[in-house]
Amino acid sequence: MDVNLTTLCENTAVKPGFAAEWGLSILIETGDLKILFDTGENTAAVYNARKFGIDLSALNYIVFSHGHGDHTGGLREVLKYSGPKPIYAHPDIWHPKYTKRPEEKKEAYIGIPFIRDELEFLGAAFNLSREPQQITENIMTTGEVPMVTDYEIIEPNLFVREKGELKPDPLFDDSSLIIKSENGLIIILGCAHRGMINIIRHSQKITGEEQIYAVIGGTHLGPASEERLEKTIKDLKEINVEKIGVSHCTGFKASSRLANLFPDKFFLNNAGTRITL
Repeated sequence: MDVNLTTLCENTAVKPGFAAEWGLSILIETGDLKILFDTGENTAAVYNARKFGIDLSALNYIVFSHGHGDHTGGLREVLKYSGPKPIYAHPDIWHPKYTKRPEEKKEAYIGIPFIRDELEFLGAAFNLSREPQQITENIMTTGEVPMVTDYEIIEPNLFVREKGELKPDPLFDDSSLIIKSENGLIIILGCAHRGMINIIRHSQKITGEEQIYAVIGGTHLGPASEERLEKTIKDLKEINVEKIGVSHCTGFKASSRLANLFPDKFFLNNAGTRITL
């Protein structure tokens, strides 16, 4: 069965007329099933959906990759058009999340920009679990992803507030969506804070499927060191991913490197991109 992906929100747009917005939102369609993976930061996902003529009320599920506002901030706008929907996510999406760099005097809030009661009033039905969640027979979330590589780390400028103090955010809520296809696994990444390769290895382990057909979404290679980028490339070659579609937090440098080394596999996954796998 075909898997159709439409990117409704991303940092850049594929052509004039589509809205670009820092964040990510991807619509997954297979058969009659429609899943919205993340909702972007504000209104771009809804704007681009309407431009495509997509009926958001036909959504079956919404899945959140993690609790940062650039992936969850569009939910209120989506719910206005979609009506009540079940939402799959990790419970830590509700932790108060912040960013603060050493040169900055004050932290900035980057978590979900709404209170839970408001979203539930609008029809959000949260299904929260630390474990992988089976959405359909062939589609599941990764749940918590173990850190198994020796080079993928979480950015030191990301924090959660606990009892009034900022503490490093382990981002246990960083999860991805796995789709089993005839050609292998299709993995949809939100930001890959816990590591693109860690996510791929975990997906292989929990599904028992070694073949990776496509990895699409935010790779978080933008802020990665040169060593991390080179080791990621080495592992991608070993894994032999057939399609690599990058978005959002991948960054120009990493995108250019991947495009050069994987010319027949690489593509930019921008707002307005539609592909069939």
